[in-house]
Amino acid sequence: MGRQIPPLDRLLITIIPPVLIVAAVIWVIVNPNGAAETISMLRTFVTGEFTWLFIMYSLIALIVCIWAAFSKFGKVRLGGPKAKPTHGRFAWYSMLFACGQGIGLIFWSVAEPIMLRDENPVIPVVGAGGAEEGAIVWTYFHWGLTAWAMYCVVALCLAYSHHNLGKTLTFREATVDILPKKARRPAGVVIELLAIIATVLGLATSFGFAAMQFSSGITSFTGIESGPVMWMIVIGAFAVVTGISAYIGINKGMARLSAVNSILSIVLVVAVFVFGPTIYMLSTMTQTFGTFGQNFLSMSFFTDFQLAAGSLDTWQDSWNGWWTVFIWCWVIAFSPFVAGFIARISRGRTIREFVLGVTVIPSLIVMVWVGVIGVAAIYYDDQLDRSISEQVAGDTSSGLFVMLDQIPVVGTILLVAATVLVATYYITSLDSGTYALGEFVTAPRKSSPIFRVVLVLSIGTVATVLLSIGGEAVVDTVQTGTIIGAFPFSFVILLMIANLIRRLHKRNKKIRRMERAINDPNPHRVLIPDPDGEGFTEPADDATTVASRPPGSADHSS
Repeated sequence: MGRQIPPLDRLLITIIPPVLIVAAVIWVIVNPNGAAETISMLRTFVTGEFTWLFIMYSLIALIVCIWAAFSKFGKVRLGGPKAKPTHGRFAWYSMLFACGQGIGLIFWSVAEPIMLRDENPVIPVVGAGGAEEGAIVWTYFHWGLTAWAMYCVVALCLAYSHHNLGKTLTFREATVDILPKKARRPAGVVIELLAIIATVLGLATSFGFAAMQFSSGITSFTGIESGPVMWMIVIGAFAVVTGISAYIGINKGMARLSAVNSILSIVLVVAVFVFGPTIYMLSTMTQTFGTFGQNFLSMSFFTDFQLAAGSLDTWQDSWNGWWTVFIWCWVIAFSPFVAGFIARISRGRTIREFVLGVTVIPSLIVMVWVGVIGVAAIYYDDQLDRSISEQVAGDTSSGLFVMLDQIPVVGTILLVAATVLVATYYITSLDSGTYALGEFVTAPRKSSPIFRVVLVLSIGTVATVLLSIGGEAVVDTVQTGTIIGAFPFSFVILLMIANLIRRLHKRNKKIRRMERAINDPNPHRVLIPDPDGEGFTEPADDATTVASRPPGSADHSS
């Protein structure tokens, strides 16, 4: 039931993103100071004027997820009533976590508690050093339930559109139905351009930071100095492994890598818990879990409104600018490929199972992870007279490795395991991003394995150029620019959410028959889309019949 893209629109979607990305990279390389200043100014504007918007957006995402799971629509099965899940629960959860937050949590599970341990808002300070509790609780908040709800609501919009209505797995077709007919075509092009650009830049800059963090991990147990040469070797190795996984396919490559991620993550957390300060971690988790529950609403609504009384000189003057707005923007910027991938692998789940699986389970994993890794970092930071704090201040990516080095008996082994995790988590993120990007560019046709490999090499090339020319400063500038891009994309997502609610409320017997027909693997009557794209009409009894296939198994566009 998806619509073919007119040749001109396809040309624009194919040509404009690489041209704009190359132009942006050249601008940052040729004039790094000017680019950094301009992007910082834009970030200040977004932070000062629209902090309230990002806070409201996160709340809307959470509320819609709760509504979808516990309303009558929670029983709706993605892919029709007879659809069966493609992946088992362990593989599904592994892929969800790996494509969504694995690499971010590896990076920030030590850095954020350490950087926030002396000062953070909302959480009451009790006793000497009580701000440490707030640091852990805010880390739960930033990487837990709300962030996953923001991924989930976008993924649900795409999944229902694709698996139930037979649309292509694109933001364009999940959104434009709600717009006036004359606006749908140009709006669709703009929406797809924003999604593609956010995906490429987000993956490329993350590629750069993952290479630097992986290099820090190697340095931690070998003593080999990290630098541009090692970065290039790491990028090349990552690109080769990801290219092989992308060529093999989701069911083999991504599922296997994600399983490795999950096993290594469990080993890492259990080892730190057993050999680290176990009683301290248990006591801290017990208290901070309760504090998180008590203060969740206050943190969710925190805008630091006093700053709105005047003009913000720089985003650095805003706590939200450093943390909540920064992280919410990063989640929005990553939503195109994370949500697209989650939608693709979730056929056969009910909406209720989908929402609970994408929000509650990963959130619990995050809280346990931070409650072990982050709390251990604070404990050893105190034992070492703030040595870990000093290391994190100099190099944010080194925090995890400095902490693991203090674990008795198994510290060196854990350094190796954590370094491997950095690699496998990023490779799975890049793998999922490549699949989503392939859908955006080639829909309604499925992207070929060769095309996905070319995408991996292209993203690796951008990361290589950024690191070789300007190093961390240039990569950081482009990353911040990507975050700024989340601002216009947030309006696209809000429009898409409204369209999902509208579609579910319009789900009548006619639409349910269409869902069954679209997902029927046996020969079935041709379904002719209505001119407005809202439903279908059945042909006459003597009409030709064709084989209808589940979305994603073959081209099924009108």
